[in-house]
Amino acid sequence: MTRTAVVGAGIVGLAAAHALRARGADVTLYESGPPGGGQSAGQSRIFRHSHEDPRLVALVARSRTLWRQWEQEFGLELISPDGAVAIGAGVEEKLRTLERFAEVPVCRLPPEELHARLPLLAGWTGPAMLDVHGGAIRTLDAVAALVHRLEGSTLREHVLSVRRTGTGSVELRTGTTCETYDHVVLCAGRGTAPLARGAGIDLPVETGAHVRLTFALAAGAPDPGGSAPGTGRGLPTFQDGSGDFGETGVYAAPYPDGRRFSVGLSADTPARPDGGLADPAALAALADRTVAYVRRALPGLDPRPVDHVHCWVTRLPWGDDGVGIWSEDGITALAGHNLFKQAPALGEALAETVLTGGIPGHLHHEEQLGRSAG
Repeated sequence: MTRTAVVGAGIVGLAAAHALRARGADVTLYESGPPGGGQSAGQSRIFRHSHEDPRLVALVARSRTLWRQWEQEFGLELISPDGAVAIGAGVEEKLRTLERFAEVPVCRLPPEELHARLPLLAGWTGPAMLDVHGGAIRTLDAVAALVHRLEGSTLREHVLSVRRTGTGSVELRTGTTCETYDHVVLCAGRGTAPLARGAGIDLPVETGAHVRLTFALAAGAPDPGGSAPGTGRGLPTFQDGSGDFGETGVYAAPYPDGRRFSVGLSADTPARPDGGLADPAALAALADRTVAYVRRALPGLDPRPVDHVHCWVTRLPWGDDGVGIWSEDGITALAGHNLFKQAPALGEALAETVLTGGIPGHLHHEEQLGRSAG
């Protein structure tokens, strides 16, 4: 039985530990704080198939299948059935890419249907699309279900170092313990690169800080159950790449109760080499820009934020959706951005890497999965 440590109990670390246990490995999961409390924090994320790299679309489609399997295993709805809406000039290119995948149904949305599905949105008559099997990920439920499955396998410890012993095992040191394992998997968010570097693996991760705000529905918006008036369905997630409302790369997702929407900009403020923020005031500026966008684009929301999520983000240099696995001599590390939706497939891939020694699919970092077209 392979004795494995997984460092980091965000959604990907949880998924990796779950997949390893399902395959018979002896797993210990290390996390210094509440599971899902770092880069996986907050309620609701977008599940979308649309990516510039078709190889990443295929990985996400696999992940959608695994999310359905999790729903059956846990007895929970983990992705809402209401789809993912996108608007802007990039819609036609997104459709051309997704239409290559028979398992990913998509369609264009004329203005009247767009408004019926998303009455929160201000008037928009440009290109719009629906990713039918997209939706809002029930993030807190997913984390809680995995934590329950892994009960008894998690240690609340801060990992200081990992190193190869030279005798075929890997040493892992925390504040109060020292253990050896056959394999160590690093899924520790911004802590992954420093731990990997100490073991001789360089990850070209760029770190920044991000803000996501939550807004309540305004008076006259969809009812508390989340149904768009007259449609009998819940509200979809939303991406705006148009620029017509003053921002590009905006995303929004409804909470499970249908009363609130989380909204964020695809922007962050960079970190200094020592790990601190280069400009702490920039986070406040991002929040102000988000509020201003909601006032212009989403009049169905009350523009006074009711909640904030601040988190670190880790990007690879080849693209905002870039992801990669590094694996050498008993140490495997994962890095990337926008990974929540991919968690089941990434957990499966990390388990395969540990147990077979080979990185599956296109996830080896040299393949630059999620590479931007530009």
